[in-house]
Amino acid sequence: MSGVVVVGAGVTGASVAYHLASRGGVPVTLLEQGSGPAAGVTADSFGWVSGAGGDWPGGGEDLRGYVLADYRRLEGELPHVAVRRTGSLNWVDGAGEESREVPGRVRVGRSDIAALEPALRNPPDQAVHTPGDIGVDAPALTGALVAAAEAHGAIVLYETDVTSLRRAGGSGGSGGRVEGVMSSTGFHAAATVVLTAGTGVPELCKPLPVDLPVAVSPATLVRIAAPPGLVRNIVAGPGFEVREARDGELLLPLSHEGRAAPGAEVAHDVLRRFRANFRGSDQCRLLGHRTARRPIPVHGPLIGYATHDRSVYVAVMHSAVTLAPTVGRLVADELVSGRPTPELRRCRPRIH
Repeated sequence: MSGVVVVGAGVTGASVAYHLASRGGVPVTLLEQGSGPAAGVTADSFGWVSGAGGDWPGGGEDLRGYVLADYRRLEGELPHVAVRRTGSLNWVDGAGEESREVPGRVRVGRSDIAALEPALRNPPDQAVHTPGDIGVDAPALTGALVAAAEAHGAIVLYETDVTSLRRAGGSGGSGGRVEGVMSSTGFHAAATVVLTAGTGVPELCKPLPVDLPVAVSPATLVRIAAPPGLVRNIVAGPGFEVREARDGELLLPLSHEGRAAPGAEVAHDVLRRFRANFRGSDQCRLLGHRTARRPIPVHGPLIGYATHDRSVYVAVMHSAVTLAPTVGRLVADELVSGRPTPELRRCRPRIH
């Protein structure tokens, strides 16, 4: 097939570029406005990947069964894919009831919780244990995917801010096939443009006859220095989540929908709450915090063509880190074969 331009080198764009380039015969160009891969929201992902728990709205439910298998596949294909197979413990409201119906999740009592998470000060009476859940270093994964895409011949351009789609006969208006993108580094021609730039995708698609209902959800990731092994699982209790990203560094996400980005005092409050829940945490210290704008498609993942002539394709989802290996594989299958992928049937954007 002719060349593909992928816009956005977050985890989704990196996965699409890698899976396309690795098939051979597809010229791939990956454009990123930042100075390196994972420069946007991917850098601030908590990285909790589960094939059992979590919310799977719309067509996301159809992808659930492939998630962990695709991560195992990538571990075999790529060096430096950082996956921590810790499992998770969750006692947020309602988790125990859900576990009765979801394979791979088991209810455990106080003594089991204490054995799984010895530093926890006050283990709850029961929690959901999901042994198969993993923690993913999203920036490292993205970097590995981009490097592998380049090794297969993809061209990667950083500090390239895509400003618009160019249609035959001009950039704007309603006529003509999209023939590439305009950017801060000039025009980049493509037979197909794949937009994976998160919250920026709806704006780029404004001239197109497509509905892309995507909400923006700010979220903050707090990083804490801690003794290695203090937290053993991915832990989710009322008001907090935490996991060990690497030896001696913990991640704690803070969702604050509808509120302004928190200052340092809020990050310090997260540290205080963590210390209240874990023994041996007195020497833990705040390393930093950052806030990102996550794309949240209102009805579930939006994956598919955004034009009747198939010149533009979109892939916007939450959680991108969970779905990226699977979506990258399926999107590449669809673009290379020219045939619809059944697994993505319920993810399609509505074209007028």
